[in-house]
This record gives sequence, C-alpha cells and structure tokens, in this order.
Amino acid sequence: MGGDLGPRRAEYISYLLRLWRVTVEGAPVWRVSLQRPGAAEQTAFAGLDELLAFLRAETRERGKGQTTETEVPMG
Repeated sequence: MGGDLGPRRAEYISYLLRLWRVTVEGAPVWRVSLQRPGAAEQTAFAGLDELLAFLRAETRERGKGQTTETEVPMG
C-alpha cells in the first residue's frame, strides 16, 4: 500500500497540536501552536478562539467547490 492518497488528499489536514496554560493578569489562559507534520515552522495562537478561526478558514478554503457538509458525531 503506497502513501499516495490521490484525490482524497484535499479532504485531509493534519497538525501537531500543542496546548499549554499560562497566567495572564492573574487569570489562566490557554496558548496554542499548530505544526504541520514534517514542517519546521509553527503557527502560534494567543488562545482557543484564534485557533478555531484559523481552522475554520483553513477548512473553508479547502472546501471550496463542495456543496454539502457532513457532520460526524464526536464521542
């Protein structure tokens, strides 16, 4: 079995996700970074809202041209 995913490649995105908590002005805040497998660069986010905005933009951009959405239950 080869590593070529063919046309389905555009339907798959993977990242290494890192989360850590810091204290900002006495309150706990989550910091986040994403890294594509095999890439040296990381994308950092000040919080979960920024991460979600990035992921929404990434999936919207890659999903252009598709007319339906499929929800998959989590858990």
